[in-house]
Amino acid sequence: MTLVSAAHPSAAPAARAPLRSFGRFRLQRLLGKSRRTMCWMVGDPDSGHDWILVLPRAQFSDPSSAPRWMQTVRRAGRLQHPRLAQPVEVGVYENWPYVAYEGERHVTLTDRIGRKGLPGVEAAGIALQVLEGLAFAHEAGVAHHDLQPFCILLDEQGQAMVAGLEVSGADMPAVPTRDHPRQGAERSSLQAQRDAAEIDVLACGLILHHALVGQPPLDEPDVGAVIARMPPCGPEIVRLPFATATPIADVLRTIANRAADRQERQRYRSARTFASALEAWLRSESHGENGPLNVLLERMSSVGTLPASSDSAGRGSRLASMEGQRTNDLAALVVEDIALTFDLLRHVNGAQARGSQAAGGDSILTVRRAIAMVGMNGLKRALGALRPWPGSLNDAQASELAKLMARVKRAARLAVALRPDGFDAEVVAILTMLQNLGRLLLHYHCADEAMQIRRLMAPAPPERAGEPPQPGMSEDAAAVSVLGTDIESLGLAVSKRWGFDDEIVAVIRRWPLQSPPRVAETDAEQLRLLCSCANELLDLHMVAPAQQVPALQRIAQRYGRVLHVQPRDLQTALQESTGTELTTLLLEGSGNSMFLLEPGSGDGSRFR
Repeated sequence: MTLVSAAHPSAAPAARAPLRSFGRFRLQRLLGKSRRTMCWMVGDPDSGHDWILVLPRAQFSDPSSAPRWMQTVRRAGRLQHPRLAQPVEVGVYENWPYVAYEGERHVTLTDRIGRKGLPGVEAAGIALQVLEGLAFAHEAGVAHHDLQPFCILLDEQGQAMVAGLEVSGADMPAVPTRDHPRQGAERSSLQAQRDAAEIDVLACGLILHHALVGQPPLDEPDVGAVIARMPPCGPEIVRLPFATATPIADVLRTIANRAADRQERQRYRSARTFASALEAWLRSESHGENGPLNVLLERMSSVGTLPASSDSAGRGSRLASMEGQRTNDLAALVVEDIALTFDLLRHVNGAQARGSQAAGGDSILTVRRAIAMVGMNGLKRALGALRPWPGSLNDAQASELAKLMARVKRAARLAVALRPDGFDAEVVAILTMLQNLGRLLLHYHCADEAMQIRRLMAPAPPERAGEPPQPGMSEDAAAVSVLGTDIESLGLAVSKRWGFDDEIVAVIRRWPLQSPPRVAETDAEQLRLLCSCANELLDLHMVAPAQQVPALQRIAQRYGRVLHVQPRDLQTALQESTGTELTTLLLEGSGNSMFLLEPGSGDGSRFR
């Protein structure tokens, strides 16, 4: 194949002999080609080295374009990043532009991918490195415009570098993108830059698909041609097949599928967010469940578990004036502050788990017992150690956390109102709050990621008039695609670190939405179902108003038989939970004992 015919078959006579050279370069092997670019391995007699040449698929239509192209590519080549290949030479030969890169000790990703694909960790690692280079380039105002597997160079250690930034050229046919409103030349240029960056990120997602499966998406090796067939330009949908030669982890599958989602709004919009999800998953794979958890624990050690409630100053004054009063009264006031409640439980359970005499003992599950252990002075120290509201958050982030805390406390009130006879109100309230531990930690320590998750969960406008809105992602799918793990797993991992025993951790795990609840055989199972029901009721705020009544009926159907509740019971509890204070419910439902005895009988009696 000649270099000319590789670019435009119609541009050269059919009888023309194949070219074996390009200027001084000897053409050795075509490494890959797309509609816009091609890549060759060439020899350079002058230096005695082999180079990798990346060229547009066509010569300049106007020779005056050469200076502009040279300026753009050289600007991109000046970017210094370990994930960006450095050009050895940028030039034009007979009106044909090219960029030469170091060819020795490098192979392209096309050559590395076999028919069975790459192991998930290797494929994700390569994609992560590519995204790191792209993110650096995008932030400098540079895009690739035609990212292909043959533009990804791997060295002997398997480290990836991106070659061919800006090589396809401004005069080349553009990959189709969605239309955007134009507001002047400055707005048009900025939007075009953003569009090009998003196309690069989508292309990286498609290359990840190819690397995992061993076959290009839609059986089309040209990534740009695949993008042209996907929404909004075409009807084709790209998803990883369930049957692959090399097994793909569920979390990695979710991340890769989001990268090429049929809805543009669900895809990764920047290389940084895509890279963060892959990095979290890779960290999880290398360190087990402690991967994402370690990041969270580091943030918790610097800014605390949660900030004190906005009314903590008044609560502190009230607690100071209550010294010497009943533990029940103190505990009921403390539970109104989620941060103080969690910190007390973390302190006493952690101390008990570390104590040799308490090995194998039950978890401490009430603030009453925690106060009895630390005393009034310990309670004051815990309150004083909390960061003032809103901690490290800005106003908008603090508003979201405040809304979530209000919903969590309302869920606790719901669970207390619905609890069966004999169950301790404070235990029910705290377990309901702990089922939201992952969410609360996410909103405080990963506020930007929490915002991304909310956006992915929001429904999209209908594609056509008269059609229903497009559904958003589930919370689990959105969290996995942003964090590399689900929210509940973070909460459960933290609760284990705090010293809660396996029985309590099992209760903190919400009942799966996709599984019908079964009749509880133990008090712990009944508590798990009760707290899950209350939290599902409060999650109705995420449902469109027109769908809330049917959703309420579905919750009643799910839990009615196992909890002996009717839809009207849930409706009444929802209405009553709006204005009632948790303090009042706890004082009414916790009995008159100074302390809650939690025997380790293993039969669930400590919950009563």
